Amino acid sequence: MGTGFFSSVDDVSAQLAEAGYLASTAVATTVFLADRLGKPLLVEGPAGVGKTALATAVAEVTGSRLVRLQCYEGIDEARALYEWNHAKQLLRITAGRDETWDEARTDIFGEEFLLRRPLLTAISGTEPTVLLIDETDKADVEIEGLLLEVLGDFQVTVPELGTITATQQPFVVLTSNATRELSEALRRRCLFLHIDFPDEDLEREIVRLKVPGIEAALADSVVRVIAALRAMDLRKLPSVAETVDWARTLLELGAGALDERVVRESLGVVLKHQDDIAKAGAGLRLDQVLDAS
Repeated sequence: MGTGFFSSVDDVSAQLAEAGYLASTAVATTVFLADRLGKPLLVEGPAGVGKTALATAVAEVTGSRLVRLQCYEGIDEARALYEWNHAKQLLRITAGRDETWDEARTDIFGEEFLLRRPLLTAISGTEPTVLLIDETDKADVEIEGLLLEVLGDFQVTVPELGTITATQQPFVVLTSNATRELSEALRRRCLFLHIDFPDEDLEREIVRLKVPGIEAALADSVVRVIAALRAMDLRKLPSVAETVDWARTLLELGAGALDERVVRESLGVVLKHQDDIAKAGAGLRLDQVLDAS
């Protein structure tokens, strides 16, 4: 059963655009299907192409609370799901010294002492929620088993309290930079969406939207140079966010056009490794890039 946020693929595109997220037809279609089918959405692609931004945009346009689980190596169930507030439990036990253990145990394992982490927070909420499980590929394989359990039935069992079942199913987005292969079991539970770097037409639209006041010719030049850089063998290819940052930088510098000096002086906004900057300086043929039809 879906969340019912969107009425059509065109509705997805229109609403996301209002939040400043320009979605391709493939992105809008997959978001619509995830919404209607009630399936988690697994979004893969290189860093900086708008995977996380997609979840935040969906939350914004639907008026939903955004609950984010940031994955990292070593994250465990206590950080992802729930844990007990041991310090508060100890204070409660100390304050009730005349009680029997059975009496104290009944009290200290109540809601007041439960620390809800992102997964349980999203499951137990009563308001529309977007659950973002960010950089899933950075978590250990054991966390995938936890995700399978939680996202399968949208319920969590806390032994001391019982089973907590979602009354308002969250819209779930999992992101991955594909630094490791996610399990087939997790993939089967999800709809899959690959977001790559946008084509030049879409990236020009993004720049014009995110950088008001930029001249069309300068936006076009920025996008062309970025495309040329992405075609090079660099350690870190420039993301869409870096395209936008570069366009803003050029606007602040008062640059009306790209030339060798402007590119050389501002390339650190786009490339974040010295060997990439050196490689781009040696291999980028600016005149050829900008003269290309």
